[in-house]
Amino acid sequence: MGALAEDKQAHRKDGVELPFKVKTATTIFGGSNACIGADGYAVPGADTAGLIFQGVATSQVVNAGASGAKTVVLRRRGVFLMELATPITIANVGDNVFLADDQLVDLTANVINNIYCGIIAEYVDTTHAWIDIDPAIQHAAVATHIADAAGAHAASAISLADAGQLTASATVEAVVAEILVKCPVTIADPGNAGAIPVTRSGNCAITSAGAETRTLAIPGVAGIELALSMDVDGGDAVVTVASAINQAGNNTITLNDAGDTVVLKAVKKAGALIWRVVVNDGATLSTV
Repeated sequence: MGALAEDKQAHRKDGVELPFKVKTATTIFGGSNACIGADGYAVPGADTAGLIFQGVATSQVVNAGASGAKTVVLRRRGVFLMELATPITIANVGDNVFLADDQLVDLTANVINNIYCGIIAEYVDTTHAWIDIDPAIQHAAVATHIADAAGAHAASAISLADAGQLTASATVEAVVAEILVKCPVTIADPGNAGAIPVTRSGNCAITSAGAETRTLAIPGVAGIELALSMDVDGGDAVVTVASAINQAGNNTITLNDAGDTVVLKAVKKAGALIWRVVVNDGATLSTV
């Protein structure tokens, strides 16, 4: 069928109450919070991954038959008096609540799977509140955004429009990760015979207590910059690199005195990541 060429009969319903087919071997009690599972059948509300809250049951339904043999009517709009599994205060008015089971609701910090069922509209006492379920019904996908109480509406859920084609990443979180690895930080000296981290830009200030060694693998990311410096000179520090760091083929850096510094840049050669020296102040470069 294509676009209309004449009037049509438009069928509608208010949607305040809607029927849902009940899953096999399931009892849904009247007045309980109910959900649908991944298969689309109604089940009692629970703090179970994959459930989506659909409303409050208007009556009890016992389905001893096959899935879909019985139907439960759920009220999908309104403000309901509900019991909290964990005590609240009046300061929680406006907070999101989530299913603890088919009767109890709770704050995000006290549940596991964040099955969103509404907001606290009115405080009654420490274990009771009026819950507005409309937001949960209208925005069922919010559960995805607030699945992590510490990262509500996390950057991983925000897509990125990249008109300049500056990145291959599709989310803000991934782009931030790209940027952060190239922001210089303090990189801890791993100590004698330790491996210097190669995953982000920064300064590794080396302290030696005698003749010591360090190792440096190939860079983890193109474009990062690593500064190796002798902070406290207790003896020469010899850094062995996994591949050549210049056109001469040197793969060993010896920091002899306090203040000796080598700055390396991660670049690609023949498609492979390598280090290249961009600054050398005092260090000895050699080939082993």
